[in-house]
Amino acid sequence: MIETGTETVLAQVVEGVGVISFNRPHRRNALHSEMYVAIPALLERFAADDDIGCVVITGTGSAFCAGGDVRDGGSAREVTAPDPEAQVLERSAVLADNARMVTLLHEMPKITIAALPGAAVGAGMSIALSTDLRIAARSAKLVPGWSKLAFSGDFGGAWFLTHLLGPSRALELLIADQPIDSDTGLALGLFNRVVDDAELSAAALAWAAEIAAGPTAAFAGTKANVLDAQRLPLHEAVKAESERMVRSALTAEHRDAVKAWLATAAKKTQARR
Repeated sequence: MIETGTETVLAQVVEGVGVISFNRPHRRNALHSEMYVAIPALLERFAADDDIGCVVITGTGSAFCAGGDVRDGGSAREVTAPDPEAQVLERSAVLADNARMVTLLHEMPKITIAALPGAAVGAGMSIALSTDLRIAARSAKLVPGWSKLAFSGDFGGAWFLTHLLGPSRALELLIADQPIDSDTGLALGLFNRVVDDAELSAAALAWAAEIAAGPTAAFAGTKANVLDAQRLPLHEAVKAESERMVRSALTAEHRDAVKAWLATAAKKTQARR
């Protein structure tokens, strides 16, 4: 276990996998002010640790994350601006800073996985969608949640849905504000895998450990290629992709992979003789 500085977040490293857990099961893991400090710090630590090849974010209990805790004012901070417009700008800056965890999950060089034991609501849905891959329990669901409270959305929810589904479908889901169950999420491509509830923890860790045991530097380059594909024109993406390809060819990781491939090929040749 890793000391996180708060009981609201648990962390550990297992088989080369950095695991972060929201830990407010009595509030369905609704976000708390201490999480906004602890989780980015953990993500930055895991990103810089060569012994960690994959990162999983999940929740304790029966939920992934219920989003902002409206009753506790979990995202509130004292506002000092004197006039209404300045207050809007100050509160906006605070909210954007609170959401830094989604940027880190999305852009860090390690592959990130969200493991959903249950509902991901509002900002919780955004956090789940910010990861590279998602595995869900059959009882899990994604709930935009903002429209019912007359909110427009936060933590990048509209950005992630738009990139995953396209603008028309994203807008439809956000306005309808209906739960997206695990089967629908799988069909839409919002979930990569769905497993029985009792199997989620083991299945998520096994998947993450498999990734962590692979060529993680190459995976970092592959992730960068996919990110570039969403924001660069083809000619610029190919240029960056080509440089990463050449750099990957210079790594010990690549040399070891080639040796292993040649050894396997030699054994197959001998077996055919």
